[in-house]
Amino acid sequence: MIRFYNARILSLKNDFEIIENGEVWVDANNIVYAGNPKKESTSTSFEREIDLKGNLIMPAFKNAHTHSAMTFGRSFSDDLPLQEWLYDKIFPLEARLTGDDIKKLSKIAFAEYLTSGISACFDMYYFPEFMAKASLETGFRTVMCGAVNNFKESVPLLEEYYHKYNSYDELISYQLGFHAEYTTDKSIMKSIAKLAEKYQAPVFMHSSETMSETQNCIHQYNKTPTELFDKLGLFNYGGGAFHSVWVCESDLDIYKKRGVYAVVNSSSNCKLASGVAPVELMLNKGVNLAIGTDGPSSNNALDMFREMYLTCVLQKIKNKNAASTDANQVLKMATVGSARCMGLNDCDCIDIGKKADLIVIDLNRPSMQPIHNITKNLVYSASKDCIKLTMVNGRILYENGEFTTLDIEKVYTEAEEVVKRITK
Repeated sequence: MIRFYNARILSLKNDFEIIENGEVWVDANNIVYAGNPKKESTSTSFEREIDLKGNLIMPAFKNAHTHSAMTFGRSFSDDLPLQEWLYDKIFPLEARLTGDDIKKLSKIAFAEYLTSGISACFDMYYFPEFMAKASLETGFRTVMCGAVNNFKESVPLLEEYYHKYNSYDELISYQLGFHAEYTTDKSIMKSIAKLAEKYQAPVFMHSSETMSETQNCIHQYNKTPTELFDKLGLFNYGGGAFHSVWVCESDLDIYKKRGVYAVVNSSSNCKLASGVAPVELMLNKGVNLAIGTDGPSSNNALDMFREMYLTCVLQKIKNKNAASTDANQVLKMATVGSARCMGLNDCDCIDIGKKADLIVIDLNRPSMQPIHNITKNLVYSASKDCIKLTMVNGRILYENGEFTTLDIEKVYTEAEEVVKRITK
């Protein structure tokens, strides 16, 4: 059992209340106590006791949309529009990747997630067996998402993966999904809707990322992507739409009605000039919200602090109102919202019985001083530099700048070898 003490605790169980001088106890992979100091601490046997010296312990961030193995494309094809970037630069390299490449490339992303206080990712990519192996070797939590389209994978394979990876390991789970409307025939989408009905399961996809994507969908189907998906029954049991930039009010009414998550990817959408999602409008409508980084070839960082900051301040510009979109709501999107979007309801806050996916924030950093409002600081002034410790499933994977499960130099070397081969 591990004991964190002398801690400020932001549990996110009761909104943004912070417990001063609190304790969190972790037994195996579960939180067994969180609150004011217990008398029993003096008589309880702990494997380790960590004095946080007033630093903050809180639920880890969850990255609700990414393509981890796309570390191969980081800074390879920057400053290009989305379609040119994707079709001319990224797809040709992807065609050369093997399963073992995916495993090696994903570990760089996992390392970066850990340094950003991220304990789990919602990963849409290929070769799920190798992604799962990379996750287990690292001790990282991964929710994999189907990536069916006209060129790769199939509906029968999606169903096979759904069964296999939802009973694979406690760190691995799988959600139904496909790439996007513009890469997936209507017949395939209908078949996935039947799977969703069969398993009463949510479905996830890229949606309404660019203006041209949305306009082309309206031209072809006389419906927005959201309206099309709803008509096909893809959202009957909820799900999520990655990006959700070019959505109208009627789209958001569908999101609200069906419990669909709008997964915001602010950095990627800025970098590819896709636009700014209407987060303030979504909040006002009561739409479920989550945050993802998108992949490392379109962002290019995997940094939740940058995502939170951009998500918040872009709304102020978009709405010409400095009071638009409270930072606390954005912090909730990156933690509780993202966890629930990913189906990780047992990892969404600090409470007895929840999984121990925790981070420690160093408040003794210049960017966190003076302490007027810790939660606002996390969004507006904190950075990855403030992450002292990241715990996943009760296991400390990153502490004081060191990885406990990754030989990071080996990870870099192996990834570099992959990149040299596929770009040769």
